[in-house]
Amino acid sequence: MNYPKVILKSGKDQSVKRYHPWIFSGAIKKIIGNVNEGDLVRVTDNKDEFLALGHYQIGSIAIRIISFEEKEIDKKFWKEKISNAYKLRKDFGLAENENNNVYRLVYAEGDGLPGLIIDFYNGTAVLQMHSIGMYLNKENIIEALKDNYGEKLTAVYDKSESTIPFKSGINAKNEYVYGSSIENIVLEYGNKFKVNWEEGQKTGFFIDQRENRKLLAEYSKDRSVLNVFGYTGGFSVYAMHGGARLVHSVDSSKKAIDLTNENIKLNFEDTGRHEAFAVDAFEFLNDIDNKYDVIILDPPAFAKHRNVLSNALQGYKRLNAKAIEKIKPGGILFTFSCSQVVSKENFRKTIFVAAANTGRNVRILHQLSQPVDHPINIYHPEGEYLKGLVIYVE
Repeated sequence: MNYPKVILKSGKDQSVKRYHPWIFSGAIKKIIGNVNEGDLVRVTDNKDEFLALGHYQIGSIAIRIISFEEKEIDKKFWKEKISNAYKLRKDFGLAENENNNVYRLVYAEGDGLPGLIIDFYNGTAVLQMHSIGMYLNKENIIEALKDNYGEKLTAVYDKSESTIPFKSGINAKNEYVYGSSIENIVLEYGNKFKVNWEEGQKTGFFIDQRENRKLLAEYSKDRSVLNVFGYTGGFSVYAMHGGARLVHSVDSSKKAIDLTNENIKLNFEDTGRHEAFAVDAFEFLNDIDNKYDVIILDPPAFAKHRNVLSNALQGYKRLNAKAIEKIKPGGILFTFSCSQVVSKENFRKTIFVAAANTGRNVRILHQLSQPVDHPINIYHPEGEYLKGLVIYVE
């Protein structure tokens, strides 16, 4: 294994010894050998003791670690990684489940593969590579998927065009890299959804809200439900199945609203309980006094970087204050943040301030997170991005 060597500064190896999968550029003392972005490198401490193997990249995060063992990174390595990820999903009832054929197969650091996301949609695996190192191993990843799924894998779609670092010089394209797909209807707890992984946000569907959608169904019977930032209508479908007497979906995107209506029709012969609105969420919330028993707030990430964290928290506060103020007495609010830089503590404090500003009595019923197919590496707390609260407003 003749990889270029990266030697860390004295004292800068502690996080690696605690199995954190990132090495920042400031921790590097020197590099021995020729290194290009995406190359595999051997990381040692200042005494030349082996620490890890990882992909080198230009930027603040200089190395993403893929192994803390000194081993060959070959086809067998990729096959084992994909197989282990699949086994976890199978063991917890997601893979090989007749009522569910959509799940996240690989969640980057959570599955020991920083820079790689793979979502499985009823036979189609959708890849998103966030590092050059992963992109250069695309063929190994595809072969590992084919080996793991066999005939159950009908297509692999690479959707890395917008996620590969733009300065890399790699001209990534969104395209099918194996097979082709004609089936884009998936099942989640028996609910049907049409997924557009070619043009939709992220990989096409917000898989991470599966368990939270299921919980919503339990609170929806005979209630009026408002799904704000509804995207493809996932929460709306579950509310309908849960027996809501009316469901309204709101999203600023007309395309999203069209897909929401399609998904409602996929699941229900009588769609009269549902109505969708392509309008701004804040504007819609201004005129809903005492109209809804349940409100879902699942906005896009208000903050992707720490330098805009303060503005993001203000946005969450304003949005939630409006919903808490307007919801019916005895109403239930499902509220979320998917911003990685917003901590659980920050989010909860923001909801506390929003509630206090309304003067209403509010109690927390549930504290929510991401599901088992988005596992959080205990050594990488940054992987815990989704947080939510279910609150009761008297």
